[in-house]
Amino acid sequence: MPPESTPEPAARPPAGGPDGTPPAGPLPGSPATPAAPPARTRRGLLGDLLTGAGFLGRGFGLWITSPRLMLLGALPAFLVGIVYLAGIVVLLVNLDTVVIWATPFADRWAEPLILTTRVAAALVFVVVAALVAVYTFTAVTLVVGDPFYERIWTEVESRLGNPPAAVQRGFWRSLGRAVGDALRLLLPAVGVGLLLLAGGFVPLVGPVVVAVLGAVLGGWLLSVELTGLAFDARGYTLRDRRRALRSRRPVAIGFGAATYLLFLIPFVAVVAMPAAVAGAAMLSRDTLGIAPARQ
Repeated sequence: MPPESTPEPAARPPAGGPDGTPPAGPLPGSPATPAAPPARTRRGLLGDLLTGAGFLGRGFGLWITSPRLMLLGALPAFLVGIVYLAGIVVLLVNLDTVVIWATPFADRWAEPLILTTRVAAALVFVVVAALVAVYTFTAVTLVVGDPFYERIWTEVESRLGNPPAAVQRGFWRSLGRAVGDALRLLLPAVGVGLLLLAGGFVPLVGPVVVAVLGAVLGGWLLSVELTGLAFDARGYTLRDRRRALRSRRPVAIGFGAATYLLFLIPFVAVVAMPAAVAGAAMLSRDTLGIAPARQ
């Protein structure tokens, strides 16, 4: 009898989308799990932080190559920024009243201690207010300017090559996605703000540590928020997005913290907003291991 032939194993489906692009989302019927990023040269913590900040710098490059598109992206940030600037002025004018209301326990202390406590409390309030303002400014601006920021993201994807397949969501569906993500990310932002507010009254923590933590935690929240377009287009959920960014947390924090610090400066935030959207598109591709197309 002729020997039985061993059946060949079934061929694996190609990675990525049907057009042969790198992983662009989950296969139908399978969980949306981000692809493991390729092995990278270790740069150390500082190197990763600088790499993340570099994505924001590259985003600013679009102001040179696509100034009209970036100007459109700055318009929503300008309109929202005016409202936030008015709110910041109101807070600063009434800061003394707010601090006295929040620290009634200090009324019976000696005068130098009262002054020290309330100055520290004022600084903590400013730091926490800045964190909440920067995050909500980003979320509201992304919702208001969603069509413009989607065009900026599309431009970055097209230039780098291997973009995801076009998804026609329509205006209202895109708006609903943006609002939904913003609301789901708002709770962690409020929680971080309350944690920093409480930590500011701990003697060994103080306003300086709170300010540093605010930049780090606020930077992380901004990275998660700003990378929504690129991850959503590839079929990843918010949970998948967080998991993927955690695999490169220092890089994500480096990008987000640099963005956070620029957003603290009102008129700089207007120019930085479209650059942050462009930089977030590059960060997303790097996190997912999507290489630029060969020219």
